[in-house]
Amino acid sequence: MPQSVKKNAEDRMEKAIGALKRDLTSLRAGRATPSLLDRIQVEYYGAMTPVNQLANLTTPDSRTLLIQPWDKSSMSSIEKAIMKSDIGLTPSNDGIVIRIVIPALTEERRADLVKMTKKFGEEAKVAIRNIRRDANDEVKKLEKAGISEDESRKHQEDIQKFTDKFVAEVEKVLAGKEKEIMEV
Repeated sequence: MPQSVKKNAEDRMEKAIGALKRDLTSLRAGRATPSLLDRIQVEYYGAMTPVNQLANLTTPDSRTLLIQPWDKSSMSSIEKAIMKSDIGLTPSNDGIVIRIVIPALTEERRADLVKMTKKFGEEAKVAIRNIRRDANDEVKKLEKAGISEDESRKHQEDIQKFTDKFVAEVEKVLAGKEKEIMEV
């Protein structure tokens, strides 16, 4: 029974790392990529819809993002959603497609992106610690239900070991993204 608690906690921690990596792909590091628009929601016929469900997203070159809406009436909604977002990019609409030119990153913008990266990392660490707390609580409940105190302590130590492993993984992912952002 405690093994399933540990396995469940470990799986949830792996998902927290996956969510961190997904969040970090939405931060631009000077290159155009459709994942920059992953978090953007467009109001389309009264429902908030991800932009990738309303248009074809392509990158014709490393500095340009091209958005081809399937429904031409949604162009202005897509454009407004991009303008309101926190990605700091300005779209240009030519009536057929929306172009977003990715400017070269300034030192100030790079510092802001590093701060955002650290914020995402801290959120991932908090999620991992919350998972650890939940797993330890479950082990303590099992202790009351019949496992020994020594066995309970051993399982809690195991949970702490893979918590430390996943926190180190967060640090490694953050260091890689910081290096990518600070590259000139």
